Amino acid sequence: LPPQDSSDDIEDVSLFDADDDASRRSKKAKIRHPVASFFHLFFRVSAIVVYLLCELLTSSFIACMVTIILLLSCDFWAVKNVTGRLMVGLRWWNQVDDDGRSHWVFEARKVSAQGGKTSSEAESRIFWLGLITCPMIWVIFAFSALFSFKVKWLAVVVMGVVLQGANLYGYIRCKVGSRKNLTSMATSYLGKQFLRQ
Repeated sequence: LPPQDSSDDIEDVSLFDADDDASRRSKKAKIRHPVASFFHLFFRVSAIVVYLLCELLTSSFIACMVTIILLLSCDFWAVKNVTGRLMVGLRWWNQVDDDGRSHWVFEARKVSAQGGKTSSEAESRIFWLGLITCPMIWVIFAFSALFSFKVKWLAVVVMGVVLQGANLYGYIRCKVGSRKNLTSMATSYLGKQFLRQ
């Protein structure tokens, strides 16, 4: 028997939709700036780890304090100047005009003409998770240092809260928009949640 043409038995199915879905998923999951993502979390987590293990590793309070403050300062600079811009397209800064008045500037990257985002969802999750979680940990450390009467550690912990809290506040203002008042936005959000329930 001659071989039958298999085209009669096989139905052609367009796989373009599946390819589009797969490419869309890979774009969402892809980390475009792995070095920035690494350093976004490295300085933050390192400062917390050094704080937790400091008394076990060395008896020198000054060495621990300087190390933690250096890590927090590197984190503040890296997040404010590099990782925020690369990972989520946001940045903020303070500028002083000729009259000596201070102005806070909050910027968000404009969406491209094709309507696509330039940052991936994975990077955005990493950025916001690190940005929100670490200041909350430093607040917990502040209460524990206060209630356990570790006054010498309180200054270090307050530096952690202030530096990481400043970045969190700046990036929330960038995300929300500098013109909107955060308290009115929070009130309207809570009102919407209450009405839904």
